[in-house]
Amino acid sequence: MSRAPREHHSLRRVGHKGADHIAPGNTFGSFAAALDQGVDMIEFDVLSEREDGTGELLLAHDWHDVTKRRPHTLQEGLAHFAEAAYDGVELLVDLKTRGYEERVVAALQERGLEDRVLISTTEDSSLQLLRRRHPQIAISWTLPRLHRNPLQNPFTAVPAVAVLAYVRQALPGVAANRIRRGEIDALTVHWRLASPRLADAIRRAGGELYAWTVDDPARIDRLELMGVTGVISNDPRLFSRPG
Repeated sequence: MSRAPREHHSLRRVGHKGADHIAPGNTFGSFAAALDQGVDMIEFDVLSEREDGTGELLLAHDWHDVTKRRPHTLQEGLAHFAEAAYDGVELLVDLKTRGYEERVVAALQERGLEDRVLISTTEDSSLQLLRRRHPQIAISWTLPRLHRNPLQNPFTAVPAVAVLAYVRQALPGVAANRIRRGEIDALTVHWRLASPRLADAIRRAGGELYAWTVDDPARIDRLELMGVTGVISNDPRLFSRPG
């Protein structure tokens, strides 16, 4: 893992899509708003123009997002992050699909940003490719793979709770073993999957644990006490609120 690990008690403050509750996410305005709030890391999404992984690489969460506005290209975004104002700010690059991993790494290397980046994805094939071809790049396994929240649907809520309980029980051992084997460097999980047991297992294995997406100050406090490495929030103002 190329980035120097933080002390486990120092919470890494991560802006989701920059600062999505202050300015539209994945835009320069949103990134600047996150920077103004003193974040340690900025998360942004990378999506290919076409579903097969070809075409322009865009800073967008999904293809519906692309139809609503003209998103920045990855090259434009990385040029923005290479500016002096962002020195010292780390980048969490979320790959939304497969097929363009190599192009993302090449773009990061062209701007000299590879030492400041953590690439996250739900796609295991992408993690394997990145580890094999670019072992110097830090990578994170994102869980779970969700397109909609099953807890909001009365027909799926009960089975979803059962699955969640099973995953919470099994995940610490599975994730820690993957870190020890060198398959991944970090875990990026929905906050419902975070637990003291998971945080401890990841820390003991030498990895990092990030929780998304957290817009409640009390929950941020609980996750920090739990020992997560970082919290990802749409509103970075919550990190600097009065004690």
